[in-house]
Amino acid sequence: MPKLFVIPTPIGNLEDMTYKAVRILKEVDVLFAEDTRKTAVLLKHYDISCRMIPFHQVNEHKILEKAMETIRSSEKSAIVTDAGTPGISDPGYLLIRECIRQDIEVACLPGATAFIPALIQSGIPADRFYFEGFLPHKKGRVSRFKYLAELDQTVILYESPHRLIRTLEQSIAYFGPERHASVSRELTKLYEETIRGTLQQLLAHFNSRKVKGEFVIVIEGKT
Repeated sequence: MPKLFVIPTPIGNLEDMTYKAVRILKEVDVLFAEDTRKTAVLLKHYDISCRMIPFHQVNEHKILEKAMETIRSSEKSAIVTDAGTPGISDPGYLLIRECIRQDIEVACLPGATAFIPALIQSGIPADRFYFEGFLPHKKGRVSRFKYLAELDQTVILYESPHRLIRTLEQSIAYFGPERHASVSRELTKLYEETIRGTLQQLLAHFNSRKVKGEFVIVIEGKT
């Protein structure tokens, strides 16, 4: 019987991989990868050789039917993205949903995802939280901010370096300058850092320097 494994990959440090993830990758017949070049680096590090098929945001609808044919004709298939868990702000949901529709078993392995360590080390309550991921760039962005600002649980956002300042400025406008928050970047990498404070303090910090990497913003809920 065919089976699809959803395999989290490192969000920065190659040691983020689990023993089980490495073993499964060595057993699969085919691997769907967001970027085969980046995945090839990971596979080489763990001495893994397998057939890879590109599966990303641009082509996922176009090749879905063919991908399903490949999965049905294989005993074990897997999907990975460039970093983290497929389906969380990354490609994967479409393929997973179609496998479930066609009664193909899906197994998601535990592993790396950026927002969990960012949330825990923020010092902001983690018992109840709302994961927003990436905000819309234009249409619907303001309405999302208005909605998120009224939530009484912790809010988690993903952001890229060239939009970080804009997002912090808009967060101040809707959440208020004194709302406590944290910004984590380069998680599990050599230069990982988490900056904590009010939204106003965070804006001042990141306005004073040029930074790289992917960011996780954690904002306390409305009290």
